[in-house]
Amino acid sequence: MKITKTNNKLLNLTLLLLILTNPFSSFAQDNTLTDDEKSQGWKLLFNGKDMSQWRNFKKHDINDKWQVNNGTMQLTGVGGGDILTNDIYQDFDLRLEWKISNAGNSGIFILADETGKKIYSHAVEIQILDNKRHADNKIDSHLSGSIYDMIASPVESRRPAGLWNQVRILLNQKQLTVWQNNIQTADINIGGEQWQALVAKSKFKDWEGFALSNVGHIGLQDHGDNVSFKNIKIKAL
Repeated sequence: MKITKTNNKLLNLTLLLLILTNPFSSFAQDNTLTDDEKSQGWKLLFNGKDMSQWRNFKKHDINDKWQVNNGTMQLTGVGGGDILTNDIYQDFDLRLEWKISNAGNSGIFILADETGKKIYSHAVEIQILDNKRHADNKIDSHLSGSIYDMIASPVESRRPAGLWNQVRILLNQKQLTVWQNNIQTADINIGGEQWQALVAKSKFKDWEGFALSNVGHIGLQDHGDNVSFKNIKIKAL
C-alpha cells in the first residue's frame, strides 16, 4: 500500500488512541493516585465522581450548584456557597488544579474553621482570579497565586482564564510555602515577625482570630463565578 499523508495521519491517530486507552499506559489519569503516592500517604480529596469529602460551610451537605462534570468539580452557578473538607489538617502537602471562568474570582482556604461568620473569617486564602478581566486586579497581592492581600505572586506564575493552573500548598510547623504552575509564590512563617508585619498592613489587621489556629479545613470559595477543580490530593505530614 502506498503511504500517503492521509494514511500517516490515520496511523498516528490510531497509535495515539491505543496509548490513551491502554490500561498500562504511562500517561497519568486525572483524579487518581499512583501506587507510590498511595504508599507515601497521599489521599484524594476528589475522585472525579462525587464530592463526598466536601460540604458547605456550617452545613452537613453540599449545594447542587457544586457539580461533577467530566471529571472536574465545578461551581456552576451563583449561590453554591463556600465549601470545605470534612476533615481538618495541621501540617500537610496539598496539590490541586483550578480553572477560572472569564472575569471570575475564587480562592483556596487553609486553616479554615466554622467559628466565624464566614469561611474566610480566620482562614488564609490563596487567590484564584482572572487577572486580566476581574475588577479585583488592581492590587498585586490580589492576583492569582498570591496569599490574598499579603504576598503577591510572581507575574510568570500566572496563566489566563480558561487554562488549568497547578497549585501546591505546603504547610509544615507553620511554615507556609506556595507554588503556582511550579513557580514559588510565597514562603513565610505564619505568626512570625514578617507575617505579623504583613497582617498589620492588610485588610486583616483588625480581624480577631485571623490565622491563629494550628489546624483547620481546606476550603474552596464561591465568589459568584464559575470555577473548576481537579486532581485535588493531600498528604498529612
